[in-house]
Amino acid sequence: MRRLERYPVEGPNSLWQMYKTVPWWKVVRNFIFIQLARYCPSLALKNWIYRRILGMKVGRQVSFGLMAMVDVFFPEKITVGDNSIIGYNATLLTHEYLIREYRLGEIRIGSGVMIGANVTVLPGVTIGDGAVVAAGAVVAPGCAGGRPRGGESAARPGQAG
Repeated sequence: MRRLERYPVEGPNSLWQMYKTVPWWKVVRNFIFIQLARYCPSLALKNWIYRRILGMKVGRQVSFGLMAMVDVFFPEKITVGDNSIIGYNATLLTHEYLIREYRLGEIRIGSGVMIGANVTVLPGVTIGDGAVVAAGAVVAPGCAGGRPRGGESAARPGQAG
């Protein structure tokens, strides 16, 4: 079960109303620094940008792979525990702008977690310590620690989502 805050909107879809939810200058600043971090070869510099400029909670020895994408609107809602890996081109989203509402939710990633390439983590998800998320998974429910997850719905291998 995801933990989400829901905010109804009236009129145009919620994405057209995004600057009512987040200042435009914050989006521009975040976009610039996220793009720098996505292509930066230094893990230490990436983590510094995420912690100091974007306000994320990033543990020790966390590794963000090349082109990993954090939420451009609310990166401060992301926590990553010590010694975790966020794989190549993984996406961490803390927002969902829908037709009649938008949703916000924190992402909590434990320590010693391996998130594979091209994984998408949706808002409101908690991934427990030691979890392994297979490449290409979409993580909508949380993942218990110490268990591998994979497939389109990040189900345990060999089980239905």
